[in-house]
Amino acid sequence: MTTKPQNLQEVMDQAGSTVELLRNSQVGKYIYPVVPSEFTNWRREQEAWRNAAVLFDQSHHMDSLRIAGPDALKLLSDTAINSFANFPVNAAKQYVPTASNGGVIGDGILFHLDDEEFLYVGRSPAANWLTWRAEDGDYKVDLTMDRRSPSRPYGHEVKREFWRYQIQGPRAWEVIEKLQGGPVDKLKFFRMGTLNVGGTEVRTLRHGMAGAPGLELWGPYADADRIRETILEAGAEFGLEMAGMRAYSGNTFESGWIPSPLPAIYTGEFEEAYRKWLPADSYEAVNALAGSFVSDSIEDYYLNPWELGYGSFVKFDHDFIGRDALEKVDVDSQRRKVTLAWNAEDLTKVLGSLLDPNSVGNQFFDFPNANYGSSNFDSVIDADGKVVGFSMFTGYTANERTGLSMATVDPSVPIGAEVRVVWGEPDGGSRKTTVQPTDQAFVRAIVSPAPYSAVAREEYQQGWRTAS
Repeated sequence: MTTKPQNLQEVMDQAGSTVELLRNSQVGKYIYPVVPSEFTNWRREQEAWRNAAVLFDQSHHMDSLRIAGPDALKLLSDTAINSFANFPVNAAKQYVPTASNGGVIGDGILFHLDDEEFLYVGRSPAANWLTWRAEDGDYKVDLTMDRRSPSRPYGHEVKREFWRYQIQGPRAWEVIEKLQGGPVDKLKFFRMGTLNVGGTEVRTLRHGMAGAPGLELWGPYADADRIRETILEAGAEFGLEMAGMRAYSGNTFESGWIPSPLPAIYTGEFEEAYRKWLPADSYEAVNALAGSFVSDSIEDYYLNPWELGYGSFVKFDHDFIGRDALEKVDVDSQRRKVTLAWNAEDLTKVLGSLLDPNSVGNQFFDFPNANYGSSNFDSVIDADGKVVGFSMFTGYTANERTGLSMATVDPSVPIGAEVRVVWGEPDGGSRKTTVQPTDQAFVRAIVSPAPYSAVAREEYQQGWRTAS
């Protein structure tokens, strides 16, 4: 009788093949929880961040991990490719940890709240890695974890420690200054300040998710409804729209971020202790691997920082996990992050295949986010059928009226080249709940810059979601 696995390593051992385990995950489609899918309609909400202003509710879909204590900075420095030589209080940075093999585990935003106090906000893989390292490495830190809200709360009350909103778009600063009742200094990118919202002082981060200057704001969750309504009331005259979760994911295509690479932790002697630490129902154990690229080796799905556009973050001014592997990387030969602009005629055929009663059709292309797994790997091929990269986050944006995907491609593939994305899994597809038997489609696409939006390319600080 097979015993029930207690950790990720035991799950993998029982499955035999890690690739097949993840390709046949039953977790379903990635869900942005709690926040309504739409407030008006997702097209209108996407257009608001390009033409007026938008309010994003980011309170529920990310983990928050507070790290405090005399070893807090050391823990972060020991686990990140980023340099911490200059990270003052009231600053933030994108945090990118790697495994011992140099593969990226995940990423998120790190806030320096106070002396010896930091807050990580992002998806679970990096939060899990930090928690394990804090315990396994015997660091003198206190951790407080606030996990993302449940994907399916079934009517149960949901509470978080903080609400977290963003005000973005070309008219965002007008909304912000109306809330304040006067001028607000435009701090440097990723610098923190405060803002008066309806008589309550809240902390802010100078951000730019939609290209134009904006702010991320947060405070105690008990105030969430009052703060949200105050912002919406102040922003009405400037065309401020509340964005639902359908629209929200579309900013990724315009701003140039690959959200969910496969954590590079499923192999390696150093990571074995981590796999035994991770629960059998952890993100890493149920993560759904999707797409047309299929390999027998899970390591073929690992990505290093240069392939994801994080090469400029890599600093060898400190020791960190994965440094030895990254020092051996030939940077010039690495794939690079790009946007693929899908051919309208080919995408129309994919959509039309759903209406053909004489065909099984192609893999369902959902709008505006077409991903059907947590970590997506569709083969990008050249004219000879050679795999030259991976299409990793796919969908549509009403602002560009184009099917787009975030991808990483060989350095020999120039901007402007035409490639093909293989859409749909081979042999009828895997056993994932998001997949039904389909035929594969070969969609032409033009290799384009990342970020795709010209506004984002011109406004973002170099090195944050900009092309490497």
